[in-house]
Formats: sequence, C-alpha cells, structure tokens
Amino acid sequence: MNLPAHTVRHRPWPAPASPAALPIASEVARGLTLTDRAVLRGGTAFVPVSGELHYSRLPRARWGERLRQLRAGGVTLASTYVFWNHHVAERGRPRFDGDLDVAAFIDEVAATGLELVLRIGPWAHGEARNGGFPDWVQDADVAHRTDDPAYLDLVREWFAQLAAALDGRARAGGPIVAIQIENELYDRPEHISTLIGLAREAGMSAPLWTATAWGGAQLPAGEVVPLFGGYADGFWVDPEGGWQRNFRAHFFPSHDWDDPGVGEDVRATQGFAAVDGDEAAVDADADAHAASRRADLHGFPPATCELGSGMATAYHRRPVLSARDIAALAHVKIGNGSAWQGYYMYVGGRNPRAGLQESQATGYPNDLPEWSYDFHAPIGQSGDLHTSAHELRGQHAFLAAFGDRLGGMTSSLPDAGPGGFADRTTLRWALRSDGDEAFVVVSHHQPYEQVEAVRGVQLTLALKADAEADGDADTDTDTEVVTIPSRPIDIPAGTLARWPVGLRLGAAPGATRLRWVTASALTLLPPAPHAATDATATDATAATEATLVVAATPGIPVEVCVEGEEPRDVPVGTHRVGDGRLLVVADADRVWVHGHEVFETDGELATGDAGVAVRDATWLRRYDRVAGAWVDVAVAPSLAPAPPRAVVVTAVRAAGDVPDDYGFGGRRHSAPSAEMLAERAAVFALEVGAWDGDAVLDIDWAGDVAQLCVDGEVVDDRFWDGERWSVSLPDVGATPDSVLTLRVLPLSRRSTVWLPPEAAARRAAAAESLVAVDAVALRIRRPWHPVG
Repeated sequence: MNLPAHTVRHRPWPAPASPAALPIASEVARGLTLTDRAVLRGGTAFVPVSGELHYSRLPRARWGERLRQLRAGGVTLASTYVFWNHHVAERGRPRFDGDLDVAAFIDEVAATGLELVLRIGPWAHGEARNGGFPDWVQDADVAHRTDDPAYLDLVREWFAQLAAALDGRARAGGPIVAIQIENELYDRPEHISTLIGLAREAGMSAPLWTATAWGGAQLPAGEVVPLFGGYADGFWVDPEGGWQRNFRAHFFPSHDWDDPGVGEDVRATQGFAAVDGDEAAVDADADAHAASRRADLHGFPPATCELGSGMATAYHRRPVLSARDIAALAHVKIGNGSAWQGYYMYVGGRNPRAGLQESQATGYPNDLPEWSYDFHAPIGQSGDLHTSAHELRGQHAFLAAFGDRLGGMTSSLPDAGPGGFADRTTLRWALRSDGDEAFVVVSHHQPYEQVEAVRGVQLTLALKADAEADGDADTDTDTEVVTIPSRPIDIPAGTLARWPVGLRLGAAPGATRLRWVTASALTLLPPAPHAATDATATDATAATEATLVVAATPGIPVEVCVEGEEPRDVPVGTHRVGDGRLLVVADADRVWVHGHEVFETDGELATGDAGVAVRDATWLRRYDRVAGAWVDVAVAPSLAPAPPRAVVVTAVRAAGDVPDDYGFGGRRHSAPSAEMLAERAAVFALEVGAWDGDAVLDIDWAGDVAQLCVDGEVVDDRFWDGERWSVSLPDVGATPDSVLTLRVLPLSRRSTVWLPPEAAARRAAAAESLVAVDAVALRIRRPWHPVG
C-alpha cells in the first residue's frame, strides 16, 4: 500500500514485557513493580511525575504549601537532595532541626498524599558548594567518590547520621519509594554498588534504587534504575558557546535517552574523562538522533529525573526559557515513550546560609548567586507560579488519566522525520499506540530558532501492524489506516498536541469509540454515580459513560469522529459522543484536574488529601458530571487578588564606575566580589509601608548583580537576566518594621556575559553602564480558602 506524507506505522513490542530487576523481594512495597516498558502499581501501569524541591532551601513553614502546590500541578512524586554540607558543617555536629528536619519534611510529603524520591548523595551537585560535601570532607586526604576505605568511613558516618534522623522512615512501605545514590558518577559502577550496600547497612531502603545515567554513565546492571535528563539550554555553556546541539536534540522525536552535555562542564573537575564520540555527534548535518547517545536501559523502562523545568542563572551565562520551551521539552519525551517524567527544578528556593553556592572559588567553572536558587522553576522561589506551571499541568493530567494505556503503548516515529538540526520545516510528531488505541503527539516547537508552520497536513496512521511484518504495512492484512483530520489543516509553529485516536470511553464491549479528536486529551472522567436516575441530570443517558476532556489546539479546528459517524467540527463546550460526552475547553492553562473533578479558575488551586483550596481568584467553576455543565462556585470578594501597591524607591547612593568584566575562570566570566558590590553598587531605600500577611516584593530592575538587604543584612540576590525578581518578605525574615535596601551593581555596556536577546538589547542601548530600578511593588497574596 502506498501511504502519503506525514505517515507513521505502529511498531509493536518485539517481545512480551519482561520484569525488571527491581524491586528486590525484601524491598517490595506500595504495590510497585517495573518491567522493561512501564512502571506498575498493583499490576497496572502508570506514569509517575516527579518534581524536584529542596526542603533545606525552603522555610519549614512553606513545606506543606509548596507540596500542595506541587500536587495541584499534577506531580505525584516529590524529589529532594539531602545536602551533606547543609546538615554537617562541622564534623560530629549534625543538624536536623528547623528547616533541616528531613524527617518532618517526609511527614509533610505523606500528609499531602505524595510519595518521595530521596537523593542522598553523598555527592549531589545541585549547584551546591563542593557538590554538597562539607568543607572538612572536601579537604580530607581521601580519594573522593571512590571505594577508598578512608572515604567510605566518612560516608558510613554520614549515612548513619541520616538514617538516625529519618528514624525508620526510609524503610519499604513508607512514602520514600526511591533512593538515588550519588549523582553524575560516570565510570565507577562498583562504587554505586558499594554505596547501596552502605545505605542498607545504615538501615535505609526503598522499593527502587536509582542513579543518573546521562553522559554514557556506567551503572551496575540490575541494581539501579537508570534515570536520564535533558535541558532546553544550560548555564554551564561558555558565554560564546551558543545553543548547543545536545539541547536542540530534545526537540526532535527520538528513541535515544542519553544526553552527553548535561554535567559535561564538571566532568573534568570531578576527575572523569570526556565522553567518547561527542564531537562526531554534533556535525551540523547529522541526524537529530545523533546528539543523544543511545542509552543502555538495563531492562528498565525509559525514565527521567532531570527534564529541565527551568534553568539556573550563572554569572557568565543567564538563559531564560519560555513556558512553551519547557513544555515542549517534556512533551517530546511523552511521544518518545517516557515511562517516568522527572523534572529539575520544580520549586525554586534559597540557600540556607551564605557561601553554600557553586563558585569558581570552590573549584567549579561557574559562579552562581550566593543566595537565590529560583531556577526559573514552575513554582518560583517566592511561591508564585510561573507560566510554565500552567503549560505542564495539562500534560500531567493526561499522564494521570491515561498512564495505564500508555504503559502498553509503543512509541513509533514517522516514516519521514526531520532531516537534521537545521530542518525547521518538517512536522515534529510521534505516535503512542498499542495498535488499537493511540495518541498522536505533536511537538512542533523549539527555542531560539522557531520552526515554521506546516501547511495542508493530514496525518496517516497505520495501526494494528503485525510484529512479523518488519514494519511493512503492505504485508499486514489486519492494518487499519486512519487519516486525520478529514481535510488538510495548517499546523502552526509552537503547536503541542495530544490527539486521541481509537479511544474507547469505557471497558464494556459496546463502549463508544472515538476514531479521532483533533484536540489535546486532558483527562477521562468516569460516569457520575447514579447519573442515570439523578433527577437533576439534563440528559441522564449521556452520563452513563465517561466524559473525555480535551483542550482545543490554537489555530486548529476541533474535529471529532465517532465510530460509525461522519466527522464533525465542534466548538468549545459539552457535546454528546455516542453514549458519552466530549468536553472541549478553550484555555487549558485555567484548567485544574483533581482526581475526578475538573475546575476552571483565574486564580490558583492547591490540592492534597484534605481537598482543594483556592487563592487570588475572582471566579471558580466546577464541571458537574451529572448535568454535563459547568457550575459556578461562589468566590468571596475577599479572595480576589489585592492590587499591588507601589513602593517608594529613593536613591541613597549613586553607582560607582565598574570594569567591563571582573576576570575569568577559563573562558567564563567571574562574578564581582562582595567588596566590589559594597563599594560600587547603587543603593536604594525601599519604603514599603505597613503590610500584613503573605507579602511579596516585585522588583523590576536592570544592571548586573543585585542584593536585597533586610536591616543591613543580605538576604537574597540575583544576576540580571531581564526577568522580574519576586521576593517573599516573610520568607527572608522581613517584618513591617524592617529596613529594606536594594543594591544594584551596574553592568558595563561592553560586558560580554551572555544575556537573553531582550536584555542584551537593553545593555547595548546603555550610554556607558546600565543600572536602573524601574519599579518596585508590594503584593499581598490572599490566604488559601477551602473549596466546598
């Protein structure tokens, strides 16, 4: 059979699912098992979503709130490093109190209804001083990160202290479902095995043990789940390095999971050799797949722990990624066959003490801010949601609703994919399918050099392919060919879509089957209890099957085709489809899914086992599965966002002259010293006035480096990248009586630090140096209000 362009052929699994080596029998808990294709609970596949937050970089009073925000975003697993140097600055005096009480944090995780990945190191990285080693460990005369007995004695001591603080919480059956050993360890698999043994010896265990696998890492087969990563851009690139090809590769359909570029800059400082073959992999005309090294999964499913849901800011390079950049990176992985979506960072934070950041002075190639670790994360350091949180939330609702089906679906790439990194005209898409049901995953976007719209598209899917046919649909008499939509359409640049194909709305033999819907699947709601007899139902029979919730794809008509019916376009709203319903929403960014409930609001929701809460909203509505309609939920006027109040900014001291740069560590700029900031930064007094409650300071500024001081003490800082700087005043210890000052060091117009395009243009327009405080405002967030 001759198939047209934009064709994909379903490739079935080559063999039956094979059980993975973990968990071992003595550590089985919470119904978790793995195969070579999926994560399962109680024998049913699901797709975990893990989001990184660091308890020791957050005030303890915020833990519960951040975790509820995390869960509301569709994250199911909290993930955190345990930084050795945060806990044991002085040998023999471990601290696990206050903001360092890891046991209390784990209890908060459990109370929120989340599970936990505990990343215990001993070396963590995380842009921390010495990679998380205390200075006394870093200075010890041992072979670090090896099986040197002297080093292992230090680790054994640390693991015993941590296990004692956990007090049995790291045992099979508790909320800790995975423990990560080490981080970015490349060629010492025997050391990972040793560390697992030491952790077990100390009394720590979990169903899953994990290790980072990127960069061609050698792992002990069967002992750890290999976890991969991928970023859209990285602060660790040289300032003139441009947008690297390993970053580009993540925006192309692929079945390769490794990324040789993540952590590449610190390989040498940690004593590791360069990855073989990297130069050959970045030929400008090479296939997109070549920049990701083919990974050894060791019989485990493809899984990630560090999809970049933001990016830190180094002094020499300050990337800012759009929400669509971040969402597209994750979306591509869904099409590629991801069985576990893991993000770094999902919640920004702030270092607990001065001097704990990665810096050139501590042997790293990069200077990071001393205090801030906002990471441009979906939930920022201030607790505000970035727009990326909304873009990702819909993907997570999809994974929660359809993870059982995705676990049985292969990933198949189109017959004609992009021709290389320079190809911005070919549609980027993939197919997840079991041969019967399917999802078309369109991820037609990339940062910096946007793709072009694709005109006159119809996608042809060859399903039910025979495993013995070697991918040739001509030899398979049982192939079903589906062409969607019914007429050619244009697919705009930036399109992210998950179109269901062949989806059944129930398990019964006569359940309605949707041949296709050209709108992104969000969730599938089961029938409302007793819907068929409920007197309030406007059409009781319409609720006897499920409701598929989809989000319209901007610029593309929503076409639905029910089995046995002609295709039809449908507008936003609720529609009868066979014996079920189709709910089409226009703006997925305002949709929140909590279990079998769907909400829309212009505010923010937080969720946990205790239910749903809302804040800063002027309207809220819930979808009524019985009535098949939205129902308004009363929102008190007191919940509406308070208008920001302008803060009076008074110049106290003019800025001094600054050099073009402050020296280099290799090819990367060094940050200015504390003395330089103290002597030459412009100083501004901030007259905030009286305030009460959850106050946030929004600072729009320009320059090089800024510091916020409370009563003369530096409490937060930023390297300028053109973005607003938001600071939670309670979180930095400010009170209404505090004296707030802002220091801004100018940025020379001749500086060559890498800035995002808009910020770079503003620097170039400066007369000599750039220093400005454009506006400062005080914003009071409303308290959380339970949704009845």
